Amino acid sequence: MTKEDLVLPFAVVPGSQVHAVLSGQERHTVDLVEAAYRVHGRGDTVNPPSYFLRFPDRPSSRIIALPSSIGGDTRVDGLKWISSFPENVAAGIPRASAVLVLNDHDTGYPLACLESSIISAARTAASAVLAADWLSRAKGRERPRRVGFIGAGFIARHIHTYLAGTGWAFDEVGVHDLSAEYAADFSTYLHSSPETGRITVHESAEALIRSSDLVVFATVAAAPHVHEPGWFAHHPIVLNVSLRDLAPEVLLASANVVDDVEHCLKADTSPHLTEQLTGSRDFLDGTLYEVMTGQVVVPADRPVVFSPFGLGVLDLAVGKFVHDEVRRQGQAHVIEGFFHEMDRYGRATTPAARP
Repeated sequence: MTKEDLVLPFAVVPGSQVHAVLSGQERHTVDLVEAAYRVHGRGDTVNPPSYFLRFPDRPSSRIIALPSSIGGDTRVDGLKWISSFPENVAAGIPRASAVLVLNDHDTGYPLACLESSIISAARTAASAVLAADWLSRAKGRERPRRVGFIGAGFIARHIHTYLAGTGWAFDEVGVHDLSAEYAADFSTYLHSSPETGRITVHESAEALIRSSDLVVFATVAAAPHVHEPGWFAHHPIVLNVSLRDLAPEVLLASANVVDDVEHCLKADTSPHLTEQLTGSRDFLDGTLYEVMTGQVVVPADRPVVFSPFGLGVLDLAVGKFVHDEVRRQGQAHVIEGFFHEMDRYGRATTPAARP
């Protein structure tokens, strides 16, 4: 086998290509994420703790490194490098930006660098929709017909797109955002979806929660702002995607499912604050994998909160699909000569480009 066979030419996949590959692939992306959760649950992944780069002069901002490796049918290693700068929103640009580097499972050579804000949003939305599906299967629960979004930004739009793209339809859709402009923009987007029923912009989080069977938190909140368990007395399914909106009192009155216990109970997430308050993890019912495999039964007589910290292996699964599809289509932007020395003794070679 030649060096050219061992090492693929390095490719750059811009956001336009990522968007083109993933558009209309909501159901397949959810399937990819479910498969990744199952591989992770079986122990065929490496998903070390995320590393947070923080800035003393910019305390609200951070850049996070998520290294990971996934086996199964995907077999790829890599790193997501994602920034969260909440003050971007005031300037009219997205809070998050990201790149994903994929490494070959056998040689360790980088395969590609992909624009990853879309991949991150897609896997986040797919994870949320997957959880909504499995958590609503519990005996005594009906599939939600009223959905409410607290936070009307990029992630909320993707979650709604993935709900619609996987067959969900709602009689009512609620929206609440601290910005009336963002709420109005999200409502305009919702009106374009045939799966959307009556749309209501709520002035308070309480009003939205009380009128929703499926509640989606997708904010940039840094600390809990929802403290009243009584708002959830109708036992909704709650997708705690932004992780820091709910006070421990709410979680203690709910059934709690996470994507990964060790990852989720850190960085002052709502589950982490609950652990700090109680000194225990007994409030956790289990993981989404355990729900999918029947090891955990979701109750119908309490609210159910799903808190996904977001596993790097999910980004790898979706990113590998995008990368492989771009190469299959012959559309990969290859960087010729990216690996200058392909001979361990320094005899410089340039591998021939391959599709």
